[in-house]
Amino acid sequence: MPDVLLAAKVTLEQVLIVGGVLFAIGLYIALTKKNVVAVLMGIELMLNAVNVTLIAFSRFVESPRPLDGHVFAIFVITVAAAEAAVVLALAVAVYRYRDTVDVDKINRLRW
Repeated sequence: MPDVLLAAKVTLEQVLIVGGVLFAIGLYIALTKKNVVAVLMGIELMLNAVNVTLIAFSRFVESPRPLDGHVFAIFVITVAAAEAAVVLALAVAVYRYRDTVDVDKINRLRW
């Protein structure tokens, strides 16, 4: 029975399909939600989909530098963490002045 589990191989196409589906779900969330935190979660899901595809290409494509995909994924994770911190700080600041984090109600750049 364990030999059957070892025979299952994941292909590049399957990983790219998973990455594409994750990106599409993240895009749908980012475009349809009205809450700033939900939009941020959609953007983070899209960035993680990009990380999945970077790691997949790094794993499955022959390259003289096989760790390039991993390095780019680490950079994307770092940028995503900084972006999340900035957006959450802005959301808290907007909430203090407007008492809402609804994207439709925040339509001006002035207070």
